Amino acid sequence: MALFDDRRRAIAALILTYIVFAILMNSVGIVILQALREFLVAKTRAASLEAFKDLSVVAASALLATQLPRFGYRRAMIGVQILIAAACLVMRLADAFWATQLLFAVTGFSFGIVKVAVYASIGLLAPEPQRHASLTTLVEGLFMLGLLGGFALFSHFIGVATHPGEWLNVYWIMAALALAAAALWMLTPLDESPATQGDGTKNPGFWAMLQLALLPASIAFLVGTFCYVLIEQSISTWLPTFNNEVLQLPPAMSVKLSGLFAGSIALGRLGASALLRRLPWIVVLLSALAGMALLVMLVLPLTAGVIVPAQATWLDAPAAAYLLPLIGVLMAPIYPTLNSVILTALPRTSHAAMIGMIVIFSALGGTFGSLITGFVFAHFSGQFAFYLTLGPMMAIAGCALALHRTIDDHGGRVAALHKLAA
Repeated sequence: MALFDDRRRAIAALILTYIVFAILMNSVGIVILQALREFLVAKTRAASLEAFKDLSVVAASALLATQLPRFGYRRAMIGVQILIAAACLVMRLADAFWATQLLFAVTGFSFGIVKVAVYASIGLLAPEPQRHASLTTLVEGLFMLGLLGGFALFSHFIGVATHPGEWLNVYWIMAALALAAAALWMLTPLDESPATQGDGTKNPGFWAMLQLALLPASIAFLVGTFCYVLIEQSISTWLPTFNNEVLQLPPAMSVKLSGLFAGSIALGRLGASALLRRLPWIVVLLSALAGMALLVMLVLPLTAGVIVPAQATWLDAPAAAYLLPLIGVLMAPIYPTLNSVILTALPRTSHAAMIGMIVIFSALGGTFGSLITGFVFAHFSGQFAFYLTLGPMMAIAGCALALHRTIDDHGGRVAALHKLAA
């Protein structure tokens, strides 16, 4: 019974850890808005916050991912939560723009570590493929719920603020959540012995991580991951603009309606967590991709020639404004399931190296997705920009089939991957 309780407590600690980062990582747009209003910085300077966050994620993943098994996942998560709590306190007390840059640099760097530690810990808590896929999807679903909760939390503190800087009280809450996560990990044992080699050999280093990335199964997986994040970032970043410029909705309503996309992903992942326990992962993924493509082809034609009153209400919004964000329900299981498939095919000693590659390719996919969609949106049309997501969808389907043939047809393991880790 004690072991069951320890496992359940470890899962709760994983979820709380991830929720803290869901709120902070996705608060950059809100903080940019507040920096423009209260710190009176130029837009170009405020935009640097995104770079502080993303570049530090890549740096942490590239430099430290392969070293985490030796240091310990649990100790790493305790350390970064304490670091995050300190950064939140500085943010609240300093009330200056440099503190926001520091906060996002620390947040991005810490997330690069936590992403590796969380996914590797899932492998320790649920080594079987179906349970691993289910737990991964559950954790990612709650990450999206944390994201939505973060918007509500920041909106509340901004709304009740009567003096400049008063909205920064939200960081007292964030510091408390981070310390609570650290305390929970201190009270929770985690058996990390399967993640370290017991035969005296070294854990895989950066060169091994590159070798791992060049294997056929890894290439299929990383391309699929890149394409998924490209689609998700394209839609999430440009959906408010699409609602405003294509669907002719007021700016405030455009932003609120785009929140349906994040909510759809959260609900989809929570539902897929149960579904993946009962159906083969390849069936779930191919069905989801087919549904996404069908939704895009059916809904985008409805956006042509839309006319909406200047003072539009929720009832005036066209059907496409409500239907398009529902693509999040269908795409929800893809990212966590692809991650789960490749990780359960690897020895747990190689999880940190692969997760480091996941974080790097996810960051690159998000960056390119936003840039490409913005370019097409500006030079062609919003509809054409979203039609282009059909290409990455087909690429993901091809990658999923390649993974299925390589991994599932060999008993759930890839011999080359295991040989590399030896």
